[in-house]
Formats: sequence, structure tokens, C-alpha cells
Amino acid sequence: MLYTSVTACVGRTPLVELGRQFPPPGPTVIAKLELMNPSGSMKDRSAAYIVERGLADGTITAGTHLIESSSGNFGIALATAARVHDLDFTCVVDPKTTPANLRILQSLGAAVELVTEPDEHGCFLDCRLRRVAALGRELPGALWINQYANERNWQAHYHGTAGEILADLDRPLDCLVVPVSTTGTILGLARRLRISFPALYVVAVDAAGSVIFGGPPGPRHVPGLGAGRRPELLAQGEMGQGEMGQGEIDEVVSVSDREAVAGCRSLAATEGILAGGSSGAVVAAIARLRPGLPAGWQVLTVLPDRGDRYLDQVYDDEWVARLPDVESAEVEPAAVAL
Repeated sequence: MLYTSVTACVGRTPLVELGRQFPPPGPTVIAKLELMNPSGSMKDRSAAYIVERGLADGTITAGTHLIESSSGNFGIALATAARVHDLDFTCVVDPKTTPANLRILQSLGAAVELVTEPDEHGCFLDCRLRRVAALGRELPGALWINQYANERNWQAHYHGTAGEILADLDRPLDCLVVPVSTTGTILGLARRLRISFPALYVVAVDAAGSVIFGGPPGPRHVPGLGAGRRPELLAQGEMGQGEMGQGEIDEVVSVSDREAVAGCRSLAATEGILAGGSSGAVVAAIARLRPGLPAGWQVLTVLPDRGDRYLDQVYDDEWVARLPDVESAEVEPAAVAL
């Protein structure tokens, strides 16, 4: 096929069985390789959907200056969409943003604003959002995309990602395991997939130290997982009641930085998939969940982004050595000296 732009190439990512990482006996685990989207992450979907729907309904025009707070992937996806549609874009980042992501943003023509004031837990989100608000007052035509509250975030996955999954599945789906930050992906997938599979058991994988589900705040070092605020998309009452509740999200598994790193390295070693930290987190979470799940179940997860942007973090032994110790996660040295 001949596509009209790189954003038109978003989606149609494959499903892959992770039979080497999760061999029999036990539930089958399949993963949607969202890391194969054009700019390297599932954030391509929400960025393209938000921008294109905004242009269609007039909330985004040729004079709009897009603004967003992002640690990397959503910013890169928005920068790509902005270039395709000839829009100005400013991305507010912090010192935890990887050097590679900063270079990619700048190469795509985005203006980059760096904030440097963490809160008492080492989180920069409040500072980033204050800068976003200031830019909204300063820049002509400014529009804050606000991925944490934008309904089109989850709708992109409801109409796109989930539809592809349903078309590609070879048998019914029993369990969905998804890493969270804005919660757009997990809500969009759960809402669409439960139409076909009403008994679907939905598990959110969060970072230890994230406050999304009401846990105590703490330092987080692996990018793209968890958040320092509760997303507006996650309305009250969406959690299930008890262990097997009937809410949109039935269970939350919190994963430490070291567990996420160990999951990344295990996935590379077993499946040859070099993925980012949130993918390592779902590998760790599924390993914890799988012994308690029925052996005949089919479990679906998503691998959100590529690992090449994290070579100086989750795949770097010296960086990992500086992480706080967690007894439950032993990290094997990287297979290749980086």
C-alpha cells in the first residue's frame, strides 16, 4: 500500500506469542508489539488520533500551537503529528527524559522546555504542569493536549488498537495486562474488548511510587510507567470491588524499577525483543500472576515502546547499579556491554 504520510502508517502492529518467555504449562501469553509504530511507541495512536480529530472538528487549526508535558514517547509522537500537519509544538520535559528522546524531539522540530524543580519525592510533574500553564498564557494560539484528561486518548485505543486485536485473535481472550501512566490505553482496550469478552479480567501494571491508584508517592526512575498524579481519565468507581471485582480494572500490580529492568532483560534474552521499561514491567507482572491463573487462559499484553531509547538506562549496568535495592528482583548483567 501507498500511504499519504507517516502518521497514516500508525497501527496494524502484530500479535506475537511469548512462548519462550512464558513456556507451558500455564496460560498462553500474547503481546501486541506497539513498539513497531512509526515513531517507536503506542503513543503514536493517541497523538495522531487527537490531532487529526481536532483538525476535523476545528478545535485545532493552522494557527494552533500545541503544548504538552511528556517524558518522551507522547512528546515524540506529537512532534511527528505536528510536522505532518505543519503545526507548532512545544514539549515540556524534565531531567529524567533520556538524551536520545531530547535529540529526537529537537530533530522533529519541537521546541523543548526543560524544568528542573522536583517535588519532595523527586517527581517533576507538578513543575512541568506549571510550565505548561505558563506557556498557555504566553504563546499565541496555545492548546494544551493534556493526555491525562483528553477523552480522545482512550478513544484512539478503543477504535484502533482493540479493533486490530479482535481481528487478529485466534481464540477468546481471558485476561488483559496493561502498563499504565495516563490510563488511556487500558481503558480504551478494556471498554472495547469487554464487548466481545464480558468476563475479561483486566490487570493494570503500575510503578511502585506511582499515585495513580492511591498508593503512597515515591521516587520512580524507569520512564513511561506510573504517574505523580491521578489521571482525570480514571474516574472514581472504576476499580473493582475485591479481588475479582466488576469494575473496569480488576487488579493492580505494582512493579519496582529493578523488577521492570529485570523483565526487560529477560524479554531480550528469551524473545529477542528489545523493549522499554514498561514492557519489562508487564513481563514481571505476568510472571507474578501466571501461576495463579487457569492454565487454559489466553493472556494479552502490550509492549508499548522500543528499548533502543533506553540503552543508557535499563540496559546500562552502571545505571542499574545506582537504583535502590529491592530484594525481590535480581537483575542479570546486560548480555552485551553497552
